[in-house]
Amino acid sequence: MSTFNRQSFYSSMFFLKYHLQSFRKHKTMAFNEDTAQRIREFFQDKNADFYEKKMFSGLCFMVNEKMCCGTHIDKKTGEDLLLYRIGEEQYDKALKKENVIPMEFTGKPMKGYVFVTENGHQNRKNLNDWLQLCLDFNPLAKASKKR
Repeated sequence: MSTFNRQSFYSSMFFLKYHLQSFRKHKTMAFNEDTAQRIREFFQDKNADFYEKKMFSGLCFMVNEKMCCGTHIDKKTGEDLLLYRIGEEQYDKALKKENVIPMEFTGKPMKGYVFVTENGHQNRKNLNDWLQLCLDFNPLAKASKKR
């Protein structure tokens, strides 16, 4: 029969408390790493000067200091959504396509931005077509104000 070891018990409790606090402090962003890698490869193939930035509860890809596209996991459905910045001219046309939904974070749609569901970006051609649309719009996009 084992005896209660107070020091061991408190050491275990400290360990659990420390790691729980650490986990809460370093929350992971919700995005699909495979999808992010496919986006990286597209931009690299195009020799685009891009960098990644965590925003919109996911990962965004910045080109020329402007948000170009992004990826995140929808909290309600668990679906891998891609965010595309395509501009207002392409917006209405894009919404008529299958697997496209308006971007709504605040309850009202943001014109010029759409989400494409997993079915709309699973194959390389569809993904590349959407990303090219974003890249084509990027020179026309306004940069956000620096804070």
